[in-house]
Amino acid sequence: MQPAPSPWTIAAAIVVLIIAVAGLVLGATWEAALIFLIGGWGAVLLAIFPLLSHADTDAVTAPQPSNAAALQDYLDALFDPVLLVSESRVVAANGAAKLLLGNHIIDEDVRTAIRHPAVAEHLASAERERPDRGIELVGLGTRDQRWLMRVAETGQGLMLVHLIDRSMAHAAERMRVDFVANASHELRTPLAAILGFIETLGDDDAGGDAETRNRFLGVMMNEARRMQGLVDDLISLSRIEADKHRAPDDAVDLAGLIGEVNRVVKQGPGGKDRELIVTIEPDVAAVAGDKGQLSQLLHNIVGNAIKYGRAGSPIRISMARSGANMIRLAVQDEGDGIEPAHLPRLTERFYRVDSGRSRAMGGTGLGLSIVKHIVERHRGRLDITSIPGTGTTVSIMLPTAP
Repeated sequence: MQPAPSPWTIAAAIVVLIIAVAGLVLGATWEAALIFLIGGWGAVLLAIFPLLSHADTDAVTAPQPSNAAALQDYLDALFDPVLLVSESRVVAANGAAKLLLGNHIIDEDVRTAIRHPAVAEHLASAERERPDRGIELVGLGTRDQRWLMRVAETGQGLMLVHLIDRSMAHAAERMRVDFVANASHELRTPLAAILGFIETLGDDDAGGDAETRNRFLGVMMNEARRMQGLVDDLISLSRIEADKHRAPDDAVDLAGLIGEVNRVVKQGPGGKDRELIVTIEPDVAAVAGDKGQLSQLLHNIVGNAIKYGRAGSPIRISMARSGANMIRLAVQDEGDGIEPAHLPRLTERFYRVDSGRSRAMGGTGLGLSIVKHIVERHRGRLDITSIPGTGTTVSIMLPTAP
């Protein structure tokens, strides 16, 4: 948009016009008056052109922020803590760095700002080595946090200190290591028993006694089945985790599935002398799910109720609507119950309240972990409540089918 002409420009144009008219009145020719008029206007335009150009530039170009303000904006846009250091002093830091280390770090020595004994040594070595591979800092922030500190020079006498949060990766690696160790231990125990009995049966004295041989073979069969159950659970857990980002969308009749699972459980060991009381609200909608995984979920929670409930006590299974789009499934037993301290860890892999009792009953320590992953894949919710001496209730919320 062009700016309006100034009063001085208008006045100059009027003067040129008056002089041209005066020349005509005093007897000048039309040609001379026209030449004077064009020349006068040209002089006016030449005089005001720099002013117009300067005005256009001022109108188009917006004022730029200062370099310091722009740099701070760039730093604050980063999610990781970042510090800018000059001559070992922190000259700038983003909000993430101030949140981690404190607002007081500006103008502090970087070795004081990042309170960790390994920082000073790494800063000195980072100035000599390129590229910087970083150093892990433990104890910075909360107790469970792990940070990777990397240093880079900007070429202007400044040093950029970048802190990368590695807490999630460290936790995942620790879970993997613990999982491999626990799985190896669980497999090694029955395998050692099987190998021991095989060696014993290889002895002529033990192998010749039919009663001893049959007893040993029975123990070996139980241990082999325990190993098979553990391997099956590990494979199931792996498959469920592989599909956890893909929500199942088949319509599953959960009421009918409860009936099928109960018939199988009643025929299994420990289920023949137990009464299964099923209460299903009429006209309950189908749930959106994977029928095979929901069947495994029911087998696990009903099986646990039979294992850990008191002998002869009933198992109560109920299903009802919950809100507009959810179904609530609950399995309740009457047993010894679980102490509150154990409840948050029940769905951890291989976690057992009573390891000896669980192994004696054939448990692998993965049942509730599998249940948790199935519920998460179905976009549901799992809740376990227990009263010591009274019993335990496992409640599961599942979304209805569209």
